[in-house]
Amino acid sequence: MERMYAPWRFAYVTGEKTESGCVFCNRLECDEQENFVLHRGDHWYLILNRYPYNNGHILLVLGRHSATLAGCTSAELAEMGNLLSVMEKALLEAFQPQGINCGYNGGQSAGAGIPEHLHLHMLPRWSGDTNFMSTIGQTRIMPQTLEQSYERLLPVVRRLIVDS
Repeated sequence: MERMYAPWRFAYVTGEKTESGCVFCNRLECDEQENFVLHRGDHWYLILNRYPYNNGHILLVLGRHSATLAGCTSAELAEMGNLLSVMEKALLEAFQPQGINCGYNGGQSAGAGIPEHLHLHMLPRWSGDTNFMSTIGQTRIMPQTLEQSYERLLPVVRRLIVDS
């Protein structure tokens, strides 16, 4: 029997805090490569999810605390729309998925892990990405590291931002 180890997930699955404060606010100013920040806009930033469902799982994070889309300004909503389009194009180009999931969890009862800080998820999907390991073993098999996903997405996102 093979064993797969992912010790970096222990703090996440046990609910232990690994840092103080809001993880999203802490990324407003940080080492971008170390934290997998793909782009900083006027109101939002793109970052790889540190605990992804699939390789290429990107978060679009508002640069301030607001829990809902209704709490966003017109300028924030306009930039959000542009960046969602960039995210989709980047995932399609970099990973050639068979589908894409996009959404946000509004409130704790809807599954939001950080309900006070609005963020949207976009991730590539393939027909075989849900299998017995996810269903029975409650384990995800990630064929790439976060560093590899970042290296694959970063030049595509940068080019698409310039072109948009």
